[in-house]
Order: sequence, then C-alpha cells, then structure tokens
Amino acid sequence: MLNSSLKKEAVVRLKKEVVNYEKTQKNVQEVALNLHNSRTSALEVIQNVERYINSIANTPKEFDKKFDAIRINTDSFKALSEIKYDEKLMIKIAGGGSAAGVAAGVATAAFAPTAAMAIATTFGTASTGAAISGLSGVAATNAALAWLGGGALAAGGGGMASGSALLALAGPIGWGIGAASLVAGGVFANKKNKEAAIKADKERLEIIKERRKIEAIQYEIVELTSITKKLTSELYRMITNFKNVAENITSFEQYSSDQGKELIAIINNTSSLSKLFIKEIGK
Repeated sequence: MLNSSLKKEAVVRLKKEVVNYEKTQKNVQEVALNLHNSRTSALEVIQNVERYINSIANTPKEFDKKFDAIRINTDSFKALSEIKYDEKLMIKIAGGGSAAGVAAGVATAAFAPTAAMAIATTFGTASTGAAISGLSGVAATNAALAWLGGGALAAGGGGMASGSALLALAGPIGWGIGAASLVAGGVFANKKNKEAAIKADKERLEIIKERRKIEAIQYEIVELTSITKKLTSELYRMITNFKNVAENITSFEQYSSDQGKELIAIINNTSSLSKLFIKEIGK
C-alpha cells in the first residue's frame, strides 16, 4: 500500500522513543529515592547536632534563632516522610479536585509507596513550605495527599505546584498516550498511512521533549544528592570530633575561645545543610 512502509517506520520510531522515555522515567524515580535516603541521613545528623546543643547550658540566644530556622527548613520533609501512603485515599482526594488533579492522583497511586514518598519529598518540600509541617495527624496526612493529588492544601496552599513534573514521572498519563494502544499500534490502525506517519512522528517529538525535561530534572537531583551527602559527611565528622574533645563540658561558658568558634561553625554548617531540604527541583 501507498506509504505503508512510511507508517510502519514512524510507528517503530515512536515505540523506541516510548521505551527510552520509560527508562528515563525509572532512572529519575531511582535518583529521587537516593535523594530521599540522603536527606533522611542528613536529618539524623542535624537532629544529633540539635540534641547536643540542647544539652549544653547557657548557649547564646542566637543559637535558638538558628535552630528555629533549621527546623522550618526540615519540617516539611519530616511531615511528608512520616505519612502513611494510602492509595485509595489518594485517588479519593484527587477526585475532588480538577481533572489534572485526578490524573495526578491516579499517576501517583501508580508508584510504590516508597517511590511515592521519594517523589513527594523531592518535589514537595519547597512548594508546601510550612503548610503541611504546621499541621499534625490526619490533617497533615490529608494535606500532603491533597498536594500529591493536586487538590487544595488544608492549610491554604495552592495545590500541587509540581504537578507537571509528577505527571511526567508517572509515564504515559503524563503525555496523554495510552501505552497499551501504542504497543498494539491501535492509535494508528484506522488512519491513512501518510496521516498515521505524521501523527506518529508528532507524538514521538512530544515524547522526546518530555524525556529531555525529566533528564534535566534527573541531573538536578543527582547534583543535589551529591552536595547533600558531602555536607552531611562533613557535619557528622565535625560534631563527632567536637563531642569527643568536649565530652565533659556541660556549659557554653566552659568552652575555650576556639571551641566556641568551632561550635558556631558547626551550627552554620547545620544551617547550610538544612537549606538543601527546601531547594526546588525542576523550576
């Protein structure tokens, strides 16, 4: 038939690009999980520093102000990480929002619980800000799930700011093509050969565009993970060595001048590490 080979070749190219996209999507989910794990380790070190500071008497009031800011930076991550992921609740909450919200809810429900929380903490900590962390219990859970599903945050937030990124990571839902139809070639079965070839090439270019977007996101996440690990390792080394040297000191006034300066440096590094928790991805 006229242009039949043109159609077949275009569909083959499209299917190959779908495979490439799916590989990239899985890679981004994996690096998001790595970032989540790195942040979990970082949070443990930050809390270790805070516990030590709290055990010392007569610390400067500036220390309290520093740790207030540090907690604000990490609270959203903590709130999202502690949520028990409920797939049915996710879809139910998403169903009360916009069509995009429903799609986002269904897309998020497709993730494994660990992957869903990794995605949430990668894209959600900055955009949720204190909205979720200021809540507790069921209210916090509902607010976070509403964020994931694209609904309105109970705390007055604006819904899922990174919905497009989440949909992209969710696969075919993100770019509006049914994977089953693609595999079977059903999208193009009833079209004329030339028309089908043009449509297949158009869809392929759209998928390439989306793949490149999430490749850029992947690079950002890898870079952020690397910096987070480096600062965490350095802060752990600093606080461990300091505690070993000053193990018998119970009051800030007992520190030498150099020890006081070293402790201030530790707190400043703790603050720098905490700021990485609110760094926005994919903006």
